[in-house]
Amino acid sequence: MAERQGPDGARRGEGKAPPRAERLRKRPQSLALGVLEGHLGYFVRRLQVWVFQDFVRSLASLDIRPAQYAVLVVIEANSGLSQAAVAERLGIERARLVRLLDGLERRGLIRRRASPRDRRSHALILTPRGQRALKRMKLLAAAHEANLARRLGPEERATILACLRNFA
Repeated sequence: MAERQGPDGARRGEGKAPPRAERLRKRPQSLALGVLEGHLGYFVRRLQVWVFQDFVRSLASLDIRPAQYAVLVVIEANSGLSQAAVAERLGIERARLVRLLDGLERRGLIRRRASPRDRRSHALILTPRGQRALKRMKLLAAAHEANLARRLGPEERATILACLRNFA
């Protein structure tokens, strides 16, 4: 990387700025958090943001978001499940789920079919294309999870996961 001189005379590298995570690690920890130091919700949210950003980066080549991935995984594990059951299990508003399913259906990843048990309901299934895509997604998601385990440490990751399962 070539260097150039900045207005203050200091040498600067040309090119892109370092990734956000690297900039955050280098940021001095001079700001006090006050009572946030004891707020679990604050730190859970910070972790959630980091996890989602890393997930999105990890699966960027497949253009998939965490909620879409979760829906596909649940449909695979419960083929023929109703939209209402998916929404309830994943805690997604029904209207939002419908839009999400519309997008997955347009991409040819899922198909809605009339439920054999309730004609007012749709059964959700993965298409063959969706099965192939999900297989690739799972490989990338596994790499993302391994990155998270490296960052947290395997024991801390297991402890956090066990605690959070109580709220799912």
